[in-house]
Amino acid sequence: MKHSCHCLTQIRSGLAYILGATSVVGALSTAHAAVSLDRTRAVFNGGNKSISLNISNENKQIPYLAQAWLEDASEKKITTGPLVVTPPVQRLEPGTKSMVRVMAAPGVASLPQDRESLFYFNLREIPPKSDKPNVLQIALQTRIKLFYRPESIVQTPGAVWQDKLVLHPLAGGYRIENPTAYYITIIGIGGTAEQAEKGKFDTVMLAPKSSVSVKSGTWTTPYLTYINDYGGRPTLRFGCSGDRCVAKGKA
Repeated sequence: MKHSCHCLTQIRSGLAYILGATSVVGALSTAHAAVSLDRTRAVFNGGNKSISLNISNENKQIPYLAQAWLEDASEKKITTGPLVVTPPVQRLEPGTKSMVRVMAAPGVASLPQDRESLFYFNLREIPPKSDKPNVLQIALQTRIKLFYRPESIVQTPGAVWQDKLVLHPLAGGYRIENPTAYYITIIGIGGTAEQAEKGKFDTVMLAPKSSVSVKSGTWTTPYLTYINDYGGRPTLRFGCSGDRCVAKGKA
């Protein structure tokens, strides 16, 4: 889950409010979102009219507004499109829970029906204005991937397609081939399961039917860790023959 910080500084010297986006550094790194989301990724299965995402106000004293919207794969905000978020803004009383719905619009039929489409769901908390001067208010934003999965490729719960990945050894790494119709996020590659799960690796997300080259070591029996639909992190064991490594099962 990705957080960004939008800091609202209240200026009482005759100036208006200044809204800026900054990184969470120093003391701000300990800030926690008041408005939370119940998952780290979402899947919208084709054929469904909507999905619901649960949100909650973890602050027991202060009400917050929760603003929700979608972005496309290019991270551009969607105002009209194949999927719609409702309500776009709602009030959460202290310690309460609610839902945000993502609904299919008529334009959903224009999305590719042979592979997944990528969107980003955004949830921003808006704190009430302070009645005190010179108050720094921190509003955190949660952003997760939302995958539209056409009805023709909807899988049964718990199905594994990541084992269709193919690793091609290169100098200092691999070219990873994704022949599937699904987005696959890879978070580790190593010579052991532990190295794949805990070692240093730059996370990559492969689009359907694409490939990407990554830097790592190369091994006779590489291991690969990915993120599944539920945010879990399974690891696969691969076996290599020549310039091709295929999955042999779970680690």
